[in-house]
Amino acid sequence: MDHAKRLRVSLLALRTGVFIVMFMWALDKIVAPDHAAAAFENFYMLEGMGTGILAAIGGVQILVYLAFLLGLFKAVSYGLVLAMHGVSTLSSWQQYLAPFDHLLFFAAWPMLAACLALFLLRDSDTLFSIDASRRWG
Repeated sequence: MDHAKRLRVSLLALRTGVFIVMFMWALDKIVAPDHAAAAFENFYMLEGMGTGILAAIGGVQILVYLAFLLGLFKAVSYGLVLAMHGVSTLSSWQQYLAPFDHLLFFAAWPMLAACLALFLLRDSDTLFSIDASRRWG
């Protein structure tokens, strides 16, 4: 397999892996709104998030994540995924102060690096990408 093909396969693997995590977090807002409300309260200091608001946020996020998975509107969808995960990672700063009590939170950092790599390399991320199949005049 040549270098360009290995790059495309690697970027697809990163895009799929990031999608799985982000999709589950969005789905959590719809399926387990109490859990999501507690996370919003604890990490974003937003109290009283109702199920309707959480479902709307989760629904919008799912649309963004599906666009991301499909490689659609890359500058926007990849940028939003990077921004959302960046805010999520940084909002958990208190967890990093007691690292051995919250080791799982450190998994956010390599995923943030993957989001950044995908954003920066979005023009090379063409395997199974709708944007890659578009040809304008």
